[in-house]
Amino acid sequence: MAPGPENEKRFIKGLRQAWLDEMRSARNYRALARQEKNQERRAILERMAEAEERHAERWEKRLRALGADPGTYRESFIDRMKRAVLLKSDTGAAAGLLEAGEEQADRLYEVLMTSAPSDADRAELTEAAREERAHSRALGEFQSGPSHVQGKLQRLLGRERWHVRGGGWIGQAIYGVNDGLGAAFGVVSGVAGATHANSQFVLLSGLATALASALSMGSGAYLATKSEREVHEAEIDREKHEIANNPEEEKEELELFYQLKGFTPEEAKTMVNRLAEKPGELLKSLAHEELGLSEGTFPNQWVAAASASLSTAIGAAVPVIPFFFASGMNALIISFVISTLAHFAVGASKVLVTGRSWLRSGSEMTLIGLGEAGATYLLGILISPFVG
Repeated sequence: MAPGPENEKRFIKGLRQAWLDEMRSARNYRALARQEKNQERRAILERMAEAEERHAERWEKRLRALGADPGTYRESFIDRMKRAVLLKSDTGAAAGLLEAGEEQADRLYEVLMTSAPSDADRAELTEAAREERAHSRALGEFQSGPSHVQGKLQRLLGRERWHVRGGGWIGQAIYGVNDGLGAAFGVVSGVAGATHANSQFVLLSGLATALASALSMGSGAYLATKSEREVHEAEIDREKHEIANNPEEEKEELELFYQLKGFTPEEAKTMVNRLAEKPGELLKSLAHEELGLSEGTFPNQWVAAASASLSTAIGAAVPVIPFFFASGMNALIISFVISTLAHFAVGASKVLVTGRSWLRSGSEMTLIGLGEAGATYLLGILISPFVG
């Protein structure tokens, strides 16, 4: 965004809100740390409070540099009431409330970056947003609590990544079949109603719909997945830059994550020092723990495009196939029967990724498909007098 008075006003207003939020968060972390009995968690909460205080100090200095006095921080009655609720909650519930605040702060920084007047401001906001995301993930671990070492190590090493990959691929394929089937079934029904089931018109429109749907779904999946992968790779590059410029701080963050997983400070430090001997492994671990990313979960745009295109084409072909071998109402009846069965099969297959009842899911999809076909067939009948 181009610099200007209005843009600077928006930036100052947002930065003042960020300063207030950081001051409030720091006090909440301090208060929660004082009543935390677990020494390791207390230390983590205190470190989070220190980070929030650093952010607040940074924004205060920047506001003064811009000629805007942030004033004196005063807590409102609502702020005090919220802290009272926070302190009455157990650690897990309190962490959930604080996590929501961290996510809100992250969103505010994203908005502020659009009005930041300089690259230096954007760099500082990016760093603060990264720390807020790290705090959010740490608080998520507070809610789940420590677990067995072996189970956490399996998670760290990514042994459960198969269902991230598999679930995504299967989900895309099911969605593609459903989209193609629904679109073609609706077109076939509508054209059949308008042309009294003229096989040539139905075939032409059905095949055109199948091709258009497959290409549209494939290109859309390619572009969306490519963008997602680029975002993931950019996050990894930023993390690599941070390791190169602030290695000790990054190691300290990783130690914090391991402590939240149930390791003692000594164990966490030993693990991180061992990882630091191989910078590539340290980067992978930080990306996984701080950002929830790993190279194995990076989406592949070609796989997504192929899966979306082929599955959509397969789904769209189902209502059209009978018109290759039959004509008139006979072909339409056959198309109706097999399309209805296909809708049920696709709906039932969703249990592979949703875990819902296959009967309920299949029935739901069937009713939706019949509704679409009925509506388009009725539309076709209504416009049939105007079709030459």
